[in-house]
Amino acid sequence: MRIFFTGGSGKAGKHAVSWLLDQGHRVLNADLVPLDDPRVDNLRVDLTDIGQVYSAMSGLAGLDELDDPAGAPRFDAVVHFAAIPRILIGPDSEVFRVNTLSTYNVIEAAVKLGIRKVVFASSETTYGVCFAHGEQRPEYLPVDEAHPTVPHDSYAMSKVANEVTARSFQARTGIDIYGLRINNVIEPHEYADMFPAFVQDAALRRRNIFGYIDARDLGHMVECCLRTDGLGYQVFNVANADTSVDIPAAEIIARFYPDVPLRRDISGHETFYAIDKARELVGFAPKHGWRDKVSK
Repeated sequence: MRIFFTGGSGKAGKHAVSWLLDQGHRVLNADLVPLDDPRVDNLRVDLTDIGQVYSAMSGLAGLDELDDPAGAPRFDAVVHFAAIPRILIGPDSEVFRVNTLSTYNVIEAAVKLGIRKVVFASSETTYGVCFAHGEQRPEYLPVDEAHPTVPHDSYAMSKVANEVTARSFQARTGIDIYGLRINNVIEPHEYADMFPAFVQDAALRRRNIFGYIDARDLGHMVECCLRTDGLGYQVFNVANADTSVDIPAAEIIARFYPDVPLRRDISGHETFYAIDKARELVGFAPKHGWRDKVSK
């Protein structure tokens, strides 16, 4: 596939781009900072400028396409990961403005240029736990895509707004638009750096609902979405199948969620951030994990 990827230089994006390149796809990275990978072409684009978005998305993906007498082919899909990635990087109002405006521009350009598949990054924060003041517990466990999304911060607000925007564009056009409610992204080197502390103190992972997503498995999820057609508008939780702490699920429930209703049994080290929908609808099968990388 010929893929227009926004934010491919970021923590999550660079691994997803690498995965897609490994599968043989062509990727144009639209970002303010280039990705240092000789296999990818980079285009500096301010996604809050609708003119720049239209121009980039309707143009060439590389110099080699100059040899095609038919001109630039249409992109097969758009993957939109670009964003201010959390609160406390810029002012709250700027986080909301950049994230919502860029998402609107990217999806509008895609649908009006006839691109029939859009995958965009939403977030675990939409459930209102991650960046809440004080302790905010889920309404029930495991947290699935039907759980209420009541954001407590500007970043999560922007992601909920983006989901509404995406659903509206899909309803009007009928294309496939899939949103990924991505859990805390972990790069391979971070297991040794970060997880020993999580083994010692499970409470460090409360705001992430004790979950995580290996960056390589996130790339796999993106490809699962790209190769699955006909689902219309969907949102998917994206996490690994286990938790990011060493204590079993029963102990997590007893210590942190004693009064939170359970919709089904959660056993062993099973994730509290349900991925059943992604498994069933697009074939998501995460395989990377931390347990053989960290001494306990």
